[in-house]
Amino acid sequence: MKVHLITIGDEILIGQIVDTNSAWMGRHLNEHGIHISGISSVPDEEQAIHQALRLGMAEADAILMTGGLGPTKDDVTKIALASFTGGQMAFHEKSYERIQRFFERLGRKPTEAHRQQSYMPDNAAILTNRMGTAPGMWIEHQDHVIVSMPGIPYEMEYLMQHEVIPKLVKRFQPRPVKHRTLLTAGMGESNIAERIQDLEEALPPHIKLAYLPNLGKVRLRLSGSSDDQTQLEQELDRHATTIKDRLQDLVFGQEEETLEEVVGRMLKARSLMLCTAESCTGGYIGHLITSVPGSSDYFQGGLIAYSNEVKQQQLGVKAETLEKYGAVSEQTVREMAEGAVRLFGGGISIAISGIAGPGGGSKDKPVGTIWMAVGTADTVETFLLRAGKDRLKNIQYAGNHALNFIRLFLQKHVPAQA
Repeated sequence: MKVHLITIGDEILIGQIVDTNSAWMGRHLNEHGIHISGISSVPDEEQAIHQALRLGMAEADAILMTGGLGPTKDDVTKIALASFTGGQMAFHEKSYERIQRFFERLGRKPTEAHRQQSYMPDNAAILTNRMGTAPGMWIEHQDHVIVSMPGIPYEMEYLMQHEVIPKLVKRFQPRPVKHRTLLTAGMGESNIAERIQDLEEALPPHIKLAYLPNLGKVRLRLSGSSDDQTQLEQELDRHATTIKDRLQDLVFGQEEETLEEVVGRMLKARSLMLCTAESCTGGYIGHLITSVPGSSDYFQGGLIAYSNEVKQQQLGVKAETLEKYGAVSEQTVREMAEGAVRLFGGGISIAISGIAGPGGGSKDKPVGTIWMAVGTADTVETFLLRAGKDRLKNIQYAGNHALNFIRLFLQKHVPAQA
């Protein structure tokens, strides 16, 4: 089964907001074997909506629309739907009653615009939206299904989960697609593909492997579809295990895990407290760690040692080290890591210093040169990262590599407690 997505609104076309709705729908529809044939973004204009509907009907079984259902005059989706499908606009009493009750709970009265919002195409089945005032609409037209939903993400998500997806599955009975996802860090997609080329070539025709790279990490997604769901689950598990065994330490997790969650569990399993000494990342590593609930169990604190003075005064980096090797050097991050362990009394530290850009680089140390060190009181290891992207990407890229560096250090040097 195929669906075409239409997002309606001038605010999307001029970049005021980002279309996150299509990404959310794509993920959740795919789980049910419903494939996206295309995505159109159009202004709040009747003819533009008609054109997108014609395109969608030519290539898909159903069309899912978001946006253009508000109470203001610039929202014309319902009128466009009625004229396209041969319906007439009619007052929907139950929708207006819901709006009245909604505003009564807020101690307010609906406006005349909200009354006008209750006019719907008379050929539409109304989908109850318990998250807002604008209902969804389901229209059967020329053997196609056209669904219209509000553009507010949490309202769209409610309607998709409770109304739209169940109805689409019942109407079209698509064959579900199953996935297994391996999460890797520390190697690019081309090198990974080379290492598992024979395994990928050995996959059966009904199972595909996709590479999804993102700033130092690559998701490997196995997707399969079959009438025998039990056998398919077993096949996916077997192929995922084979790939994981081949890649070994590159794989840090599965499905929706994050690297910061995995590192947090490893620290907790070892009863270790982490501290950070950050220069070029400006606290980003600490932010990643503390974005996980319960991180106070294994994160002690961090210092943003941006200037050489702070590196010396707070972390004990030697003046001669900075003078001889510079702030961005293996020697400096080693002393930063050792100083952080002393300063915080933590069990393990991560230290990082680099040139995030866009300025500050040199021939010997170009933009994107980033040194990091991970260490305990007994052992320190260093790592040189060559990033070379823009400033924000360099920081994010370095943050992901730093977390992976901690993970690999723990695996090598600190066994988990029994």
